Amino acid sequence: MTSVSEYIQALPEERKVVIEKLRMLFKKNLPKGFEEQLSYGMIGYVVPHKIYPDGYHCDPKLPLPFLAIASQKNFIALYHMGIYAVPELHHWFVSEYPKHCKSKLDMGKSCIRFKKMEDMPYELIAELVKKMTVQDWISCYEKNYKK
Repeated sequence: MTSVSEYIQALPEERKVVIEKLRMLFKKNLPKGFEEQLSYGMIGYVVPHKIYPDGYHCDPKLPLPFLAIASQKNFIALYHMGIYAVPELHHWFVSEYPKHCKSKLDMGKSCIRFKKMEDMPYELIAELVKKMTVQDWISCYEKNYKK
C-alpha cells in the first residue's frame, strides 16, 4: 500500500465509514501545519520536514509523527503522541472519556482502542485533536524525546 486512498479502499465497508469520518474530523479540527500521509502502515498526521527539518529522532528521514488511525483486527486504533507526552492532556482525556462514551476506556501509552464502532466519541476526539498545535508538539517533542 502506498497511499491513504489505497489504505481506505482495502478496508471492510463498516470500517471505511468510521475511518473516513475520523479523517474528515481530523482535517476539520487539527491545527494548521500537520500533513496527512501513509505512515507506519496507518493513516498518519505528521509535522512535515518543511516545518521541522530535523525529522523524527529514530529516523530523521521520516517526518515527526503526531497522530495516526488504523483499522486493526478487533478495533480501530487512534494513536496520539500528545497523550503519551503530556500528562495533563492524558488526565484530561481520561476524565472526559466517560462523559462521551458508555464503554470502558481501552488505552495504552499513546493508543486508544475502539472496539465498538457505534460507540466512537467523535466530539471528544475532535476536542483532543484541537489541543496541540504544530509548535506545541515540536516544543514538547524536543523537551521530552530529542537527545
